[in-house]
Amino acid sequence: MHKVRDIYEKLNAEVSKVVIGKSEHLKLMVASILAGGHVLLDDLPGVGKTTLVKSLSIALGCGFKRIQFTPDLMPSDIVGMNIFDRNTSSFKRVDGPIMTNLLLADELNRVIPRTQAALLEAMAERQVTLDGETTPLPSPFIVMATQNPVESESTFRLPAAQLDRFTICLSLGYLSSGEEADMLRAVGDDIPFDSINAVSCPDEIIALTQRIRLVSVTEDMVDYIVSIVSATRGHPMLRLGASPRAARDLFRCAKSLALISDREYVTPDDVHELIVPVLGHRLTSSSEARIIGKTPQAVLREITQEVPVPPKKEKLFA
Repeated sequence: MHKVRDIYEKLNAEVSKVVIGKSEHLKLMVASILAGGHVLLDDLPGVGKTTLVKSLSIALGCGFKRIQFTPDLMPSDIVGMNIFDRNTSSFKRVDGPIMTNLLLADELNRVIPRTQAALLEAMAERQVTLDGETTPLPSPFIVMATQNPVESESTFRLPAAQLDRFTICLSLGYLSSGEEADMLRAVGDDIPFDSINAVSCPDEIIALTQRIRLVSVTEDMVDYIVSIVSATRGHPMLRLGASPRAARDLFRCAKSLALISDREYVTPDDVHELIVPVLGHRLTSSSEARIIGKTPQAVLREITQEVPVPPKKEKLFA
């Protein structure tokens, strides 16, 4: 069995052939995958969201489908439908693009809420229901969605219930001048997706996902995670705090980061790196916070400074 760190370094090497300067983002995306989660990339058009996801899917060696979300997209365009076959005089199931390992939901906030909701069962239960028949999705099943800022025209804000299904939310941001020059030299004429080699496969990803159960967490570290999540509930600057699902995602992603760092125990640094990516998109600002321009991310940074960091590890459990 390969080390998780070795697999991550190979993934980073392959993705970096096409995507410049996003190693830290890639690490968090891999942590989410190992935790069995989904990723939301929230940023302006043209910063490389779709390119990053497609490159990662090739390097993972997984089945990959892309759905371009538009206002006229219907739930059946995602999950499939039953059509009548005149030759057999019976209904035939036609699977939608959701039957894959890695689904890129491109510009998810451009589709109507009814169609957004079609992803909920799949993301939470790894299954789809069509005309009363439930079908499991391929394993692993990962949704990586992109969205443009809600201030853009023709967009629909994702509801809190759907945002809570995404384990991690990332913003790529602009490249530095040096990185942008490197990007133009590497992919200025064409994006060389065919240069990326698969360094993993679905079976290996499943096995690596199971390995996070072996990562140890101290009693104090568990209390630390719970204290951070609890501090978001009832906070005067927040109308909606983090859910129990958020606490579980923070717990599991911290274990994933430990494995990527070639450790079998979680440290406060693992948790600190994940607090904003895992919790930030799930929080809703209070009216007062919106007036003074205080974001949930800023509140989380304050909470991180206020909650005491646990001492050295004591009793361990997985």
